[in-house]
Amino acid sequence: MAVILETNIPEAKLLFRGKVRDIYDLGETLMLVATDRLSAFDVVLPDPIPSKGQILTQISNFWFQRFTGLVENHLVATDAHGYIKDKASLEQLHKRTIIVKKAKPLPIEVIVRGYLAGSGWVEYQKTGTICGIKLLPGLQEASRLPKPIFTPSTKAPKGQHDENISPEQAAGIMGADLTRQVERLALQLYKDAAAYAETRGIILCDTKFEFGLHEGKLILIDEVLTPDSSRFWPRDKYKEGSNPPSYDKQYVRDFLTAQHWDKKPPAPQLPLQVIQKTTEKYIEAYESLTGERWAE
Repeated sequence: MAVILETNIPEAKLLFRGKVRDIYDLGETLMLVATDRLSAFDVVLPDPIPSKGQILTQISNFWFQRFTGLVENHLVATDAHGYIKDKASLEQLHKRTIIVKKAKPLPIEVIVRGYLAGSGWVEYQKTGTICGIKLLPGLQEASRLPKPIFTPSTKAPKGQHDENISPEQAAGIMGADLTRQVERLALQLYKDAAAYAETRGIILCDTKFEFGLHEGKLILIDEVLTPDSSRFWPRDKYKEGSNPPSYDKQYVRDFLTAQHWDKKPPAPQLPLQVIQKTTEKYIEAYESLTGERWAE
């Protein structure tokens, strides 16, 4: 399996390295490269997860294609051919690279929840609400909500954690009209994706979308409905009242939590078994969602 911890592309100008992506400026467009770096609890781990960047890129491309008739996205090309000539560079970029429009990201995280889990479950236990939205009493962990809800959060500076905010607070940050447009579109995308996932034996618990403005128009950007931005549950393992196993890096989070790590750099080394199991989870997610066998 291919392992890319970071890329070095002499033909392109490196803008910056994010937690998991290397971003290059190609002039009129950007080149986004998903490496095999893995972050947990907002810390980049020392060990890469083989093929992770390739798998997540191809899952995103699957959803971008599916949503073509619903929303415009930032994709210009789904590989670097025609933009990068060097053969060694193209080998680094294989299946993990997209060329995109230069959009201005919105200043909030766009989150949609269809089930009660994660930070939403924690907040509900304390207040009976999520992001200021009052929910029915008596719900359990993993309960299905009467209808999906828009629950935005802040985009915290590096080293800090995002905080849940109300839709009203989101409107105060970016304007009521844009917030309504984002909420309507995010809920539509979630419902479409959740209905499709059901046909694949998967429950889409919640997800985070990224939107941006390009030439004044709202478009879908970044990654879409991957195990890193969403909580996917196998339908046959779902049981209300408990947190089902998910197709994501929860396996890594559970290992790190068991180490009594303080969630500050440096992170502990990952055992080979944890690394291999995590790659298997990502492959399982790809194959379950797309119906295709994974191949590098």
